[in-house]
Amino acid sequence: MSHLSFFWLKHSRDHQIKALESEFCNLVKQSAQQNKLELPPIPDVLMKLHQLCNDDESTIHDVADLLLDDPALTATIIRTSNTVLFNRRNVVCNDLLTAISRLGLLRVRDIATAQAVAELRNVKTENLACNQLLSQSAIRSRQFAGTMALICQSLIKHSEKPLKIEPEKALLTGLLADIGVFSLIYEYLNYIENDNYLDIDIAKYIFKETCMKTSLIVLKEWGFDNDYLEIASNKRQPYGNNNDTLSYLDIARMAHHLLLFKNNDDAIDDNDVELDLVGAEVMYELTNLPAHEFNQRVKNIVRESGF
Repeated sequence: MSHLSFFWLKHSRDHQIKALESEFCNLVKQSAQQNKLELPPIPDVLMKLHQLCNDDESTIHDVADLLLDDPALTATIIRTSNTVLFNRRNVVCNDLLTAISRLGLLRVRDIATAQAVAELRNVKTENLACNQLLSQSAIRSRQFAGTMALICQSLIKHSEKPLKIEPEKALLTGLLADIGVFSLIYEYLNYIENDNYLDIDIAKYIFKETCMKTSLIVLKEWGFDNDYLEIASNKRQPYGNNNDTLSYLDIARMAHHLLLFKNNDDAIDDNDVELDLVGAEVMYELTNLPAHEFNQRVKNIVRESGF
């Protein structure tokens, strides 16, 4: 057996890291398939909501009856349905049935999940490094989701033909894009608690390399559609949108490129994004916005959405 000091020799290090990546991915996959995902406690009502919304025979009344058992979640759905982003007709509703009817069952599920994930990011663990990762993930996801919604609004504004995209869905897909990071962090904490040792810097590398895979596993197991799966994996899904049609994945790639530009990130040199004429016009407009105005617009979208 190789001595531990040889771990950082490149051939050994890469082999070990790949082995650990595979182990973590398998742990998360097994947990997801067995509905034992290593996440902070999530209300049972949310898991039941997923089951209801993925059942074609579920009705608005079924979902309303379930949500009434959770006053906080009920208030979230009603409040969100009245926000600027989700209430295009600017008609205020005060009852749950109307809110669900306006949003639709799947959108209610998505909002409830995004809200739960937002709360999870504030849950403190005993590991300070993991707490910092969760905090950083919260900041990045809000910025990414807000940028996606901003780009979506601009595309709709500049396009001369109707587009099958919605700013509110762009926001939600962005908020849930890195949901796999929770599984990885809590699998890591569980791994440590079982008398194993893994340096946090190596763990961070593994988190970064496997977050896409685990996010895809979680969203797929929870029944999210191809738009969510494509953004989580940064890859077109089989039987997904036509490549000639503007998709949320295209918007996500535009948002990523725009944020690299705004942050003066050198990684932009290796990041290419395909644009049509409307997309190029939108990117030109947003890249030329002063930094403070761009950041304020993104913050306003996130705030006005209730997240």
